[in-house]
Amino acid sequence: MDEPLVHVFRLSALGDRVLLIELGDDASAETALRVRLVGEDLMAKPLPGVVDVVPAVCSVALHYDPLALVTLDTAEQLGPYALLAQRVTERLTSLNPRSLPEARTLEIPVCYDGAFGEDLAALAQARALHVDEVIALHCAPLYRVQVLGFAPGFAYLAGLDQRLATPRRTTPRQRVPAGSVGIGGELTAVYPFELPGGWNLIGRSPVRLFDADRDPPSQLSIGDRVRFVPIDMPEYERLSKEHAWR
Repeated sequence: MDEPLVHVFRLSALGDRVLLIELGDDASAETALRVRLVGEDLMAKPLPGVVDVVPAVCSVALHYDPLALVTLDTAEQLGPYALLAQRVTERLTSLNPRSLPEARTLEIPVCYDGAFGEDLAALAQARALHVDEVIALHCAPLYRVQVLGFAPGFAYLAGLDQRLATPRRTTPRQRVPAGSVGIGGELTAVYPFELPGGWNLIGRSPVRLFDADRDPPSQLSIGDRVRFVPIDMPEYERLSKEHAWR
């Protein structure tokens, strides 16, 4: 019998319109599984009165309409938050991890050419590594999409080799090109389109990870696995034509 989630979540109120479901205290694979399970279930089968479901690294926030919940509560007179908390508890204690589809694994090509990896040499020097070692260490793990945030399609990837963990730049760049691959602390990510940012840039991918005209618009989802594959400049230029950035 699958173990229920009841002993690993905490509920709290964020103002009078948000209920926060805390599912862990760290960015572990176990916490990510809980966030994915709860988030996908509550998005697929929304609770009455809930207007938005927002997964994060260790939690899921439910934005709700208090007036809609007051209308629904005709018997117990619990109040909006208490009524929603009761229904959330009932839902979470019955969730089955086996209901989740198997995580997808995607390969993302990356060109680590010096023209794209503006911070690659400096990062290698700071970590007492050769550039080739940095590239090999960055491509070795099978990363996990921990959360999408900051901007549409921006996936925070967990699983970075600790030898590459590097603080973000003290002065962010105003414009980071689409497809840029960066390291920020213990995470790595691909910029889905041109954005400001302070991550250390080590390469660039020709793949479009976000397209507002695509359904779904983001190519990556919470729980997906990602592996980076190094490519040279001719291959980058070839693939760029197939995945032309707008």
